[in-house]
Amino acid sequence: MKPILSAETEAWPIRGAFTLSRGSKTEAIVVVCRIARDGCTGLGECVPYARYGESVQSVMAQIEAVTPLIEQGGGRNKLLHAMAPGAARNAVDCALWDLEAKLTGIPVQSLVCAAPPRPLPTCYTISLDDPDEMARQAHANAFRPLLKVKLGGEQDEDIIHAVRSAAPDAGIILDANEGWTQDTVHDLMAVAAQAGVALIEQPLPAGQDEILERIPRPVPVCADESVHVAADLERLRERYDAINIKLDKTGGLTEALTMRDRAREIGYSVMIGCMVATSLSMAPAVLLAQEAQYVDLDGPLLLTRDRPHGLHYSDTAVSPPERELWG
Repeated sequence: MKPILSAETEAWPIRGAFTLSRGSKTEAIVVVCRIARDGCTGLGECVPYARYGESVQSVMAQIEAVTPLIEQGGGRNKLLHAMAPGAARNAVDCALWDLEAKLTGIPVQSLVCAAPPRPLPTCYTISLDDPDEMARQAHANAFRPLLKVKLGGEQDEDIIHAVRSAAPDAGIILDANEGWTQDTVHDLMAVAAQAGVALIEQPLPAGQDEILERIPRPVPVCADESVHVAADLERLRERYDAINIKLDKTGGLTEALTMRDRAREIGYSVMIGCMVATSLSMAPAVLLAQEAQYVDLDGPLLLTRDRPHGLHYSDTAVSPPERELWG
């Protein structure tokens, strides 16, 4: 029986609002891809992201366009050449991984993890707001080992001080989402260093980050919007100390595995990150993150509810997926 591909859109309410330098949203819009064959159905979830020129409509169209390839039995390697990196390819790629696991009985973790996967400490995101509110959020989550603090406005210095005071023992990652400028980056890095920040993520706009090659980096700097696939790594090695791998950027687990291994060869630290989405999006990323230095897979914690058989989150860590969810 030939595979049958389908996709649909879902909306998942966010607890409160999720705000970063580019705006705010109150629900996570995801696209779920299903590939059915021989009584089994593989699932993959993605998040269309306007920053990368994606919409729900464009992602659905890309998935529809690759339907003939999938129905003819095309697998993950052919998909790498048939689709561009991005959310659409991620959903199809992860559905193929899940389908293969269900058809063969061989869990994905057996193919991609060097050792049995374990629970991983994960960041918890403090959404962009005024300094007092962000301090309140930080204090309420100060027990967590690592807080990811959204920045990108005129109050960034005040926010850094407020969050550090509210969570004096937590590790802190600052995520500016391209919101700093070449005029502010030097001084804000110094403030971050004084506050004992562990990592600064994407301080400058992609394509406008050359200055990072020429100025001191007292805190390690991580590329996010500047890096999508393994081919991007070499040209950024003098600008960044770490990279954030997201399946919605790489276009799936297949390319992400290549990217992770190449990044380690070059000498980058590796973060595995996510969009705001359900546990179905996080599941393959948890397996990918088993050997990462930083894990940022808190997406489901930001929703009002999650899928059945969703990932288990303790106060500090996220556990590998159960077979009922994915893989």
